[in-house]
Amino acid sequence: MGTVGETSSQLIRRLMQPEAFDHSVENLRLVETHISWVLLTGNYAYKIKKPLDLGFLDFSTLEKRRFYCEEEIRLNRRLAADYYLETVPITGSTEQPRWGGSGKVMEYAVKMRQFPQDAQLDRILDRGPLPPRYMDAFANLIADFHGQIAVADVSSNYGDPEQVYHPVAENFTQLEKLPATKLLMPQLKALRRWSRERFCRLEPLFKQRKEQGFVRECHGDMHLRNMAWVNHRPLVFDCIEFNPDLRWIDVVSEIAFLVMDLLQRREPELAWRFLNAYLEVGGDYAGMRLLPFYLTYRAMVRAKVAAIRASQPGIPAEDQAQAEQELVEYLQLAQQCSRDPRPMLLITRGLSASGKSTLASQLLEKLGAIRIRSDVERKRLFGMDANNRAGFSFGKGIYNSAASEKTYARLLQLADMLLEAGFPVIVDAAFLKAEQRRPFQILAETRQLPYMILELQASKDTLRQRIQHRTKGVSDADLSILEQQFQLWEQLEPEEQDSAVYIDTEKERQLEPLLRQIRAMA
Repeated sequence: MGTVGETSSQLIRRLMQPEAFDHSVENLRLVETHISWVLLTGNYAYKIKKPLDLGFLDFSTLEKRRFYCEEEIRLNRRLAADYYLETVPITGSTEQPRWGGSGKVMEYAVKMRQFPQDAQLDRILDRGPLPPRYMDAFANLIADFHGQIAVADVSSNYGDPEQVYHPVAENFTQLEKLPATKLLMPQLKALRRWSRERFCRLEPLFKQRKEQGFVRECHGDMHLRNMAWVNHRPLVFDCIEFNPDLRWIDVVSEIAFLVMDLLQRREPELAWRFLNAYLEVGGDYAGMRLLPFYLTYRAMVRAKVAAIRASQPGIPAEDQAQAEQELVEYLQLAQQCSRDPRPMLLITRGLSASGKSTLASQLLEKLGAIRIRSDVERKRLFGMDANNRAGFSFGKGIYNSAASEKTYARLLQLADMLLEAGFPVIVDAAFLKAEQRRPFQILAETRQLPYMILELQASKDTLRQRIQHRTKGVSDADLSILEQQFQLWEQLEPEEQDSAVYIDTEKERQLEPLLRQIRAMA
């Protein structure tokens, strides 16, 4: 069944009466999508699924609609428990429907607590800048969510290479049949070829990811329109309930949707901030080899949606032109995501409170880089939360020489992995000793990649003042540790000088000259 009957439309009209509800109603409004009706009442929203069978979803019977209402409640309560309330039966008759009641059930609806639509991230962006701290909050929420959700059984087909590639190939097949793509065939063929080649190269990794438990029951539709900032907190809603194949996916495919959406909205700095914050919490750096593949796939899905809209018969000329422009933009984004970037390796060097992490944060957003933080990875190695103090003094516990050696070895391993995946890498660590820096220089030389040491400097008095007044973060460094570092400080080796850039953090810093210097060596 591909159309909605008159009975259903009449039911919706009857329900759009204030007296039909058992609570007060303000600004009663109907929002219709291609698969549902949503009745907004002020305090609550009610979603009714259309009796459709579209292949990828089947709401064709009452029993199926009830099942998927209950699935929607179950799945969305994982991220929005305060908003997804219950499945509500609709009883009575088409002429006089009632919410609830004990009579014969005509229909079911998902009852939700309503929040202002202006709080959606896409709408906030329409009005102006999106605060960067929102990205940190969403990254923490999503990383914690991914750490708790169900893992796909190895006996299921979820996450199998064939299942991963099927929707990718299907997108291209559908796109190539649409009138709107007639003049875009060269781009489509090139992207299809790249997707196939990249899939074949990554096929062993897809298998490994499933074996390692990274294919999980995700949200499935995590983009700006399904995210909101409500009551000073992040909210993610509207999971995919109607097709398990679309939500039992690799967690990297999940985050790729939001990263792609931000890139398409010309917000690359927010995209890279979110990605880095997510990785710092979860530590899934190995999954970054998959990111370009999934970014391209997500962009192609949006391109298909735009092409379908542009190809609809009778569409107004203005709407058609807008859809065609979106199609071109998403294809361009897919091409951008499929290009192999030129990676580079940057390492910071400096005493505690010299500004290493602040500079690295600014650079990663501008360069599209991935940062690896010694403070975070050291604690991860020893099973500690990054935001909790370790409670060890300088040279003790996780800060003794053996632990430090293990930490720098892990940083090197991660840097190698990310460079192999094609990303610019910033290693955020003190790098006080030449033996800590030398393996990173060798890594860059072996891979024939640009390498730079960013040495941040400030006077001893300034560093003491900063460390006494800075807010709590992932670093455990205090005044006693700083004093020990003063004793260990050595100048760079002569052979390192050509790779070094010295940055006086007591002076007002202009980021652009440094960025030009970094980009010039790429």
